[in-house]
Amino acid sequence: MLLAIDCGNTNTVFSIWDGSEFIATWRTSTEHQRTADQYYVWLTTLMQHKGIKPEISGVIISTTVPRVVFNLRVFADRYFNTRPLVVGKPECLLPVDVRVDPGTAVGPDRLVNTVAGYNKYGGDLIVVDFGTATTFDVVDSDGAYIGGVIAPGVNLSLTALHQAAAALPHVDVTKPDRVIGTNTVACMQSGVFWGYVGLVNEICNRIKAERDRPMKVIATGGLAPLFQQGDALFDAFDEFLTMHGLTVIHQYNKEHDA
Repeated sequence: MLLAIDCGNTNTVFSIWDGSEFIATWRTSTEHQRTADQYYVWLTTLMQHKGIKPEISGVIISTTVPRVVFNLRVFADRYFNTRPLVVGKPECLLPVDVRVDPGTAVGPDRLVNTVAGYNKYGGDLIVVDFGTATTFDVVDSDGAYIGGVIAPGVNLSLTALHQAAAALPHVDVTKPDRVIGTNTVACMQSGVFWGYVGLVNEICNRIKAERDRPMKVIATGGLAPLFQQGDALFDAFDEFLTMHGLTVIHQYNKEHDA
């Protein structure tokens, strides 16, 4: 079985792939000080609860937090006797090209989303990922990553608004009943919700105009279904897009090692 780990700035997702489907997925907060032993106790307790034997034969990691890599490497080596693939490292091959300015470091999560999007939906894509940042990844007709857009994440914007303006409370993201709010919370929710609907719509339209061709918009990330309520923003929502990409990359490297 393959253990796929997607470590973001806020949360880390662990998924177990049995070769045909994900049989379990768990999410925990990202903490760079968490040790290999702590990862093992946490994960195996959850696996035992679901009746899954810890028979992991491979591990692949995508992370935007470099400080967690060492402990995750130790975790994989010590407890599963396997050297993990780390997306973005030279030894981890990608089945797609990366066409950006020389010397530019592309986030591993964006590369994984590109691989997954092309594998599942073909080329000419815009992959919108609602994470700590809201990212737009542009996938060429042959699957190559050719750049994108980075905007502040939804929750990050809400936190900044609350911290910078003493009179404004922290609110949850939700679709408001009306655009015009009649109290502070409703005003903030409307601004964030419809503001991000407008942001996604406008950026996607400008990308399509710049590319001058039809493009599919694929959304992933926890808040994507919420914003789909605001307009017909996406052609598809794929909750496990990133994890799927990790399985594709792992299989690609496995075939090239053979």
